[in-house]
Amino acid sequence: MPLALLALAIGAFGIGTTEFVIMGVLPEVAADFGVSIPTAGWLVSGYALGVVLGAPLLTVLGTRVSRKKMLMSLMGLFVVGNALSAFAPTFGLMLTGRVIASLAHGAFFGIGSVAAANLVAPHKKASAISLMFMGLTVANIVGVPLGTYVGQAAGWRVTFVLVAALGVVGLLGVARLIPETGRPESPDVRAEFAAFRNVQVWLALAMTVLGYGGVFAAITYITPMMTEVAGYSAGAVTWLLVLFGAGMFLGNLVGGRFADRALMPMLFTALGALSLTLLLFTATAHHKVLAALTLTLVGALGFATVPPLQKWVLDQASAAPTLASAANIGAFNLGNALAAWLGGVVISAGLGYTAPNWIGALLSGTALLLSILAASLDRRSRPAVTERAPEAPVAARP
Repeated sequence: MPLALLALAIGAFGIGTTEFVIMGVLPEVAADFGVSIPTAGWLVSGYALGVVLGAPLLTVLGTRVSRKKMLMSLMGLFVVGNALSAFAPTFGLMLTGRVIASLAHGAFFGIGSVAAANLVAPHKKASAISLMFMGLTVANIVGVPLGTYVGQAAGWRVTFVLVAALGVVGLLGVARLIPETGRPESPDVRAEFAAFRNVQVWLALAMTVLGYGGVFAAITYITPMMTEVAGYSAGAVTWLLVLFGAGMFLGNLVGGRFADRALMPMLFTALGALSLTLLLFTATAHHKVLAALTLTLVGALGFATVPPLQKWVLDQASAAPTLASAANIGAFNLGNALAAWLGGVVISAGLGYTAPNWIGALLSGTALLLSILAASLDRRSRPAVTERAPEAPVAARP
């Protein structure tokens, strides 16, 4: 695999840290600003919605800029947003900083997915994409737990200062390792938008929204669930997030490997198992050991869907993949926003901190049904190939 994939993974590490670290320090942020946990959950939903808006917008604006320069600009925007979050005096400004940082997220992964896929042979595209996303999964093993520990020990603002510094490292990595491809000669924005005439692209986006949204329904409120229901101390959340990140890391590798061999069967398996695991999480969250094991499975199964979903979108919009790829990253985060909001609704309704788990199971189960529909439509759209059996030799007449 090319060394340039390391630069994409570095950027993904910084983005992944800021996206997920908020879950680990959500109670501290809520207490500091004097808001409820569901209200603080808007820092998750707001970030996710910013990704949804920023992914197509910045991708289109960047069509006349080389991929390297665009990726560097996106990392610069990421640094500014996280610096504002770190020093925000009010909850509103904190939310604004989150949204600014999020604008870079979708376009970075969307453009980065296309860049990664173009760096390797066709039969290794899903694996290359998974290697870029490895930075996101490693962030959940190292960056997020460390950021949570720092936030609980020294204050959440220090956490976001460190996240901004990670963005600087990501910017330097892109500048150093990504090859300069030159300015695109004649980008065809209309061709990029034309990809959305394909119903399969819309099905893929819906599968992404619902499938990965199921993960965020549970993970957004993982800190109060583990402390209030499972009985863990606040300090234990750090290593619980390490387990979640380790699951994501393994799921990403497995999803990328098997998506290159059998994409839709891999997706069926991951979505089906994820739905069942989230449903079980409602019960296992009451037992420390089972809660930790289930959390790890949620991370593994949830991220096993990412490479096949991203590859499916690239396949369905192969003539103009950049905007569709970025839109799919936005779809991941639209699912995050929807799931975080629904999770807050059921918690505010008095159903408890485990209620978001069955919301997640319903979302992922619906995504499984859509994936079956998409596979069926794909089979029907392929031209039928009929092979004639060889004719039996005619017996000689006496």
